[in-house]
Amino acid sequence: MLSPKHMSAISDAVDTLNGLDPWMQWGVGLVSTLLTVAIVRTLMRKVVLDFVKATSFDWDDKLYRPVTSRMYGFILFGGTQLTMNWVLGKEDELNISLEPIFQAAYILFATSLTSVAMKVMIPVIIDRFSNPGTVTVSGSNSLIVFLLRAAAWFGGLYLAFSELGIELVGVLASLAVFSLIIGLAMQQTLGNIINSFMLALDQPFEVGDRIEVDNEIGSVVSVGILSTKVLTNEENLVVIPNNHLVNSTVINHARGGGDGVGRRISLVLDIGVEYDEDIAHVKYTILQLMRECPYIIDKPEPRVLLNELGDFAKIFRMYGWVEDYSDEFVAKDWLLKNIDERFAKEGIGIPFPTAIEIAADTKSSYNKQRKATNVRAARLKMIKEDKALLRERAAAKEEIEAVNERLKDPDLDRSERAALEESLRELNRVLSMFEAGDN
Repeated sequence: MLSPKHMSAISDAVDTLNGLDPWMQWGVGLVSTLLTVAIVRTLMRKVVLDFVKATSFDWDDKLYRPVTSRMYGFILFGGTQLTMNWVLGKEDELNISLEPIFQAAYILFATSLTSVAMKVMIPVIIDRFSNPGTVTVSGSNSLIVFLLRAAAWFGGLYLAFSELGIELVGVLASLAVFSLIIGLAMQQTLGNIINSFMLALDQPFEVGDRIEVDNEIGSVVSVGILSTKVLTNEENLVVIPNNHLVNSTVINHARGGGDGVGRRISLVLDIGVEYDEDIAHVKYTILQLMRECPYIIDKPEPRVLLNELGDFAKIFRMYGWVEDYSDEFVAKDWLLKNIDERFAKEGIGIPFPTAIEIAADTKSSYNKQRKATNVRAARLKMIKEDKALLRERAAAKEEIEAVNERLKDPDLDRSERAALEESLRELNRVLSMFEAGDN
């Protein structure tokens, strides 16, 4: 409890401030407001942000920036209103006329904060009680989030407009007639716009996912208000109107891998051998190679089955799982290359078309020797090329992980975040070049 001496000092300070010239009181109010913002900003950065970074949760990182920005705005509005009440008095006409505006602003601040909290927390709560053994499609809870946020914003806007003496229902009725006229004139364009919101709600894919629409396969680079852009493995940009996209069958190769692992993808390859080869020998040789492949995961276990007795070959089918769909083509390259080499060592023959030799040019031993030398040199060079490509690809994937980690930092400003996102798009573009070889 404050002593009488301290109470007297505080009373004298208040009397001194009340006796200042109005312009000086405005200055004191402004300085006090800015000082409060500075103090709160320091506490948020030095205490709250360190705590947020130390936790293992993602939702507090996502909430930090929107909460702090709205807090600063609330302090500025509150400081301005308190200063006006102090300098002009609560009964002043200007204060009375501005009171509804300040009240509406506070309601909108609270509504905005509630909306952001719903956007971040509702998916976390739903995922907390969902079955982790099922495939989770990102964005499946968007409709619930959208409806709850829309209800919060409708309630907030209704209260804010009520403070200003505006009837929100009447405004919406007037806008409905105007919207009908515009809708008839821009039916196709509005259809694309509306379907863009439908895609945002349902989210059948996200930027970076590899999708297939009408036999076009590529990575989604952007989802616009009128169209969705897909970059194929051949570096062709396919622009798909949202109207067409909503009415088409979309195959998302980046989801649905099973056991909740969306990016996992199955790899199925067929290989034919000569009829005189032993089935067990062939199956064991291929199975060992699949287990040695660095891109094939152990669970589910890889399998090799005799799939067909063809006209000229026994056809074996290999089943394996690749952890990340971006590794699919690299895994296929590794398997085919090593199968060819291992079959040669094991003496397993791969059939090929034969023809009756009518005439043939005999090659000199010199030419055969020169060809063998060229083959050895080409193999050595290709080994170096393959190692260089693998190093480049590994470095790109590590850099992508590093950029994704930096993007989780809630303290990034807008320019840094934009630069990192551009760098991430370029790295994904480089990584997609490794997938082009099979298409």
